[in-house]
Amino acid sequence: MRMRRKKHLEDRLSACGDKIIFMDRDDRNFEVKTTDSLLDLKALFKNDNPVHMEIGCGKGKFVCDIARQNPDINYLAVEKASNVIVDAAEKAIELDIPNIIFLRGGAEYLESYIPTRSIGRIYLNFSCPFPKKSYASHRLTHHKFLRIYKELMQEGAEIHQKTDNMQLFEFSIEEFSHSGFGIKNVSLDLHKSGFEGNIMTEYETRFAELGQPIYRLEAEILK
Repeated sequence: MRMRRKKHLEDRLSACGDKIIFMDRDDRNFEVKTTDSLLDLKALFKNDNPVHMEIGCGKGKFVCDIARQNPDINYLAVEKASNVIVDAAEKAIELDIPNIIFLRGGAEYLESYIPTRSIGRIYLNFSCPFPKKSYASHRLTHHKFLRIYKELMQEGAEIHQKTDNMQLFEFSIEEFSHSGFGIKNVSLDLHKSGFEGNIMTEYETRFAELGQPIYRLEAEILK
């Protein structure tokens, strides 16, 4: 179901100022990469701290919580829906969190905005599973996206994935394995695993209350 457009959306987005950067390409051509839009991350954050990225940040609970816990790490929060990212950006502004910048647009165009080998960690939290096989290429762990992430990731960087969808999790493991990633710290029921330091997302809180298992893994590029 299509989300209803928020009232005064353009005014609210504008009021967020430079907290939101708009990735304005609307096609889905993975083959085209431009370099004239590459961001200077040191200038953007006004420091040279490590940069981590959440792709599909939703309303921003996770990225706001993790950024407040880790003030010496910069966070890029990617979200394609203007209706959603405006809530996340307003939350970060209200909480006065300086180490988050939001990118509005699809993950397929990150190479045109993020410098190669600049990202220390990527978070994929409860990405849309796109259950129909015909939509598999839209899944954020499809090999087309994994190729993009590999270009952005520094040596030793990791992808941390959480999902409530077992089919997406199995699909992701296969895609990671076929794309040159090693898998570690796999959990088939995160909240019963004893894992420490987990930061909950909005969706995760809801699923946990329903008693649904949360699947988690960490993926790193094999040398």
